[in-house]
Amino acid sequence: MFEVLVYVYENYWRGDACPAPEQLSRKLSAQGFDPEEITQALAWLDGLSLATQAVQLTRSADRSTATVGPRVSIETAFAQSPGSMRVYSAAEQEHLGAECLGFISFLESSEVLTGALREIVVDRAMAAPGEPVALEELKIIVLMVHWSAGVEPDALVLDELCDDGTDRVAH
Repeated sequence: MFEVLVYVYENYWRGDACPAPEQLSRKLSAQGFDPEEITQALAWLDGLSLATQAVQLTRSADRSTATVGPRVSIETAFAQSPGSMRVYSAAEQEHLGAECLGFISFLESSEVLTGALREIVVDRAMAAPGEPVALEELKIIVLMVHWSAGVEPDALVLDELCDDGTDRVAH
């Protein structure tokens, strides 16, 4: 399924540029993807679309902010107190694993993920096959959430999400 998601991400840079599911299914079949993987990926993308369909982007002078509905910011709709902390359920801890939860925490502390986008990432990760979800798969999920919400990650963040780290040399 993740190979299909990567193909969709690479070929349809913006979520709104992606064709309708029937047409996308035909294109994916023509590319040689397994029909079962296509079905899984389309179901996952449908869930992603539902999770982000209320998210609308407006640009401010220095950064983009997501909004829900006419004039309510997504940060207000899912407001967290400054000292609050996300507590993961046992099922989330088991399915995501320590490495993925640590990476989500890193993205939040780096202000790459807002609380609302984090919740979409967790929701889509819980819908992904595999137990626990691999870190490389979580990175694809984060990219797809940004893609669907219309948020373009910073270049350094994009590099971190796309780099598998296998060829890195420790200094």
